[in-house]
Amino acid sequence: MRILKDFKMPNLKFPKFKMKEFSEIEEVNIDYDEVKKAEETHKKKVHQNYEGTHFNTIKEAFVNSMKVYANNTLLLEKTNPKGEWIQTTYSKFGEEVINLGTALTRKLDLKNKRVAIIGENTHYWYVSYMAMLCGVGIAVPIDKELPENEIENVLKRAKVSAVIFSTKKAEVIEKISSRLPDVKYFIQMNSNSKMKDRFVGIEYLIEEGSVLVKNGDDSFMQIEIDPDEFKVLLFTSGTTSNAKGVMLSNRNLAQNINAASAYVQVDYNDRLLSILPLHHTYESSIGFLYPFGVGASIAICQGLKYIVSDLKETNPTGVLTVPLLVENIYKKINSNIKKSKKDGLVNSMIHVTNALKTVGIDIKRKVFAEIYENLGGKIRIIVSAAAPIDNKIGKWLEDIGITFLQGYGLTETAPIAALTPDFQTKVGSAGKAVIDAELRIDNPNEKGEGEVLIRSKTLMLGYYEDEKATKDAIFEENGQRWFRSGDIGYLDKDGFLYITGRCKNVIVTQNGKNIYPEEIEMLLSNIPEIKECMVYGKKDEKEDKELIISAKVIPNYEEIEEKHGKNLTEEQIYKIIWEKIKEVNKSLTSYKAIKRLEIKHDEFIKTTTMKIKRYAELKNDK
Repeated sequence: MRILKDFKMPNLKFPKFKMKEFSEIEEVNIDYDEVKKAEETHKKKVHQNYEGTHFNTIKEAFVNSMKVYANNTLLLEKTNPKGEWIQTTYSKFGEEVINLGTALTRKLDLKNKRVAIIGENTHYWYVSYMAMLCGVGIAVPIDKELPENEIENVLKRAKVSAVIFSTKKAEVIEKISSRLPDVKYFIQMNSNSKMKDRFVGIEYLIEEGSVLVKNGDDSFMQIEIDPDEFKVLLFTSGTTSNAKGVMLSNRNLAQNINAASAYVQVDYNDRLLSILPLHHTYESSIGFLYPFGVGASIAICQGLKYIVSDLKETNPTGVLTVPLLVENIYKKINSNIKKSKKDGLVNSMIHVTNALKTVGIDIKRKVFAEIYENLGGKIRIIVSAAAPIDNKIGKWLEDIGITFLQGYGLTETAPIAALTPDFQTKVGSAGKAVIDAELRIDNPNEKGEGEVLIRSKTLMLGYYEDEKATKDAIFEENGQRWFRSGDIGYLDKDGFLYITGRCKNVIVTQNGKNIYPEEIEMLLSNIPEIKECMVYGKKDEKEDKELIISAKVIPNYEEIEEKHGKNLTEEQIYKIIWEKIKEVNKSLTSYKAIKRLEIKHDEFIKTTTMKIKRYAELKNDK
């Protein structure tokens, strides 16, 4: 739903790499007798799902984590870039949740009411969301980047009784509050202000709740949660159409923890860096509820420009992100390796360490220690989801020893429907159906491609106040609810899913050929001179019926300057990119070939997960 008109990836800065030779790495001492033994052990190894968790509600996860991980660190946050990281234990977090929940239900009478949460990723966002899920009412996470009028419209549409907002959103909330008579309370994060009109500070409420709890009020923890009751209202990002309200239950969210923990081994020793916005279900479910349910900690990224420093200071073991960021890290590191003239050495190291790993000897972390140091030193997992990513990037991460996982899902599946198991990685795939879920392809073509259908415990209750849209998206078969994803893909023999496009994005030629733009965009993304691109069908002005395969391209000016010289004219830049596109066209069948190029000077309109909003771009194009 968010429009990122001015979104720009930060200039990630990594130092030049020295990269030691094998002979210089003291820790690497290969005993080839051990290699032989490891080879035999490796052959016998059988991969299977982990035991995982079995939560029916988030409250079950909350009670369990408060008991088992009480003294462990849950959150790390910096309120000032020059300050220290503030750590919050599970126990302290749990107290705040219970105190806030008690105040919201007992003092403000918000039990079973709808409460919006809006703001950047911050300590009190997590506390507020957990309090809602553990018994207050229905949580309505809202994109903080929405313009003022849209925030107002969403609050009215969702019929909220209260708004919890961050200090950075105070001005906007105060401005629209007079036009929201049905909102009883406006609760400001990081504020201890007493009630004034309808405004109050969250810290004041937590203190008020604390007094009640200390005096024996345990009413909040006594609230029983119906696993299948409507508990969260999320608005989709709307990359192809206007945003819909998605109704989720506690079971939908709890199943994310169960599903992820069965495929990926994360525990109290792990730490995730939270980069993506929490109002998006990808981050709030897999980036928060999942690590919370297994006792891991979460470091809250200060913002995109602080990613490298945050990695080094918080030493995460896992990063949950989107392709655009992974691609930037890959390009920057490899560019610096090349500038250091160490690319040949790195490639030979990859070859040797891959050969050893196939027989169970893994020395990658020692060999590529310098790269790891620049990513915080402890990184072991990178998860990419929300959009396709170039296979070579995932392969490179695996080559240097980082487990590269991909996930697939939608807001409607809360979001996880498929995930790569860490014990059976398959670069290029979006993963396999998670436990208690099933994927199938509807009406597959000769290549096995068709619309992806999903049956899962994470499947939404339905669309908010939109029965028709719900019936269009969900159908019943043999007592099972199936969801029409709108995505095109195929399954391989092992059940791994490959996404090739979106139903609504498909370009149909005059002679009935289907072209999925994502396939061509992936090829264009391999061109260093192209920063970002969007492929679409543009109507021929002369021939109404025929569509011209067109590409909107944002040039990578830094790369162009380095390879082709400075002070180039627009015409010269156009020609450079067009020549590169012509090379790509040679690998495509004739009807898929790009016939038209447009150089784009401003940023693409994007969602919070950095996917291009095609319908908005095409509307602008008209």
